Amino acid sequence: MKEIEGHHDAKGLHFGIVVSRFNDFVTGQLLAAALDALTKAGAAEEQIEVVRVPGAFEIPIAARRLARSRRCDAVICLGAVIRGETPHFEYISAEVSRGIAQAAWESDLPVVFGVLTTDTVEQAMERAGPPERNRGTEAARTAIEMADLMKRLGGTPGPGIRSRRARRR
Repeated sequence: MKEIEGHHDAKGLHFGIVVSRFNDFVTGQLLAAALDALTKAGAAEEQIEVVRVPGAFEIPIAARRLARSRRCDAVICLGAVIRGETPHFEYISAEVSRGIAQAAWESDLPVVFGVLTTDTVEQAMERAGPPERNRGTEAARTAIEMADLMKRLGGTPGPGIRSRRARRR
């Protein structure tokens, strides 16, 4: 039996991060943790592209465009949707989740869900706290592993995943 899995080496891989400005007291911490995880795993700063969008609802379209551009080997989506007093939370959460999944399917590229959906600000802050519990760290690690896995599986490459033949040219 042959088993294939990704590793946590980001050297030579390119990453896009789509981050919501809304609730930036949370998303800023998610972004900082994701950037730290990527660079600690070997990603160079010039191989990371950060795209800022107004709110969580805008994350999927930017993620889709970034993924389809083939400038990245994986796209990380970061945001925070915190429940309020109206059904707005349910609508936004559902559409952001669906849109991020659709971006991955349509681009055939890892598009990682790092959007917090919490009942309270306190819950959001807990998930954006120390690196070992920060969803930004977790999303970055997932992106690294999935980008490496896609490289091992072959197929349509992103910029850091090129065939040996293409590298020799």
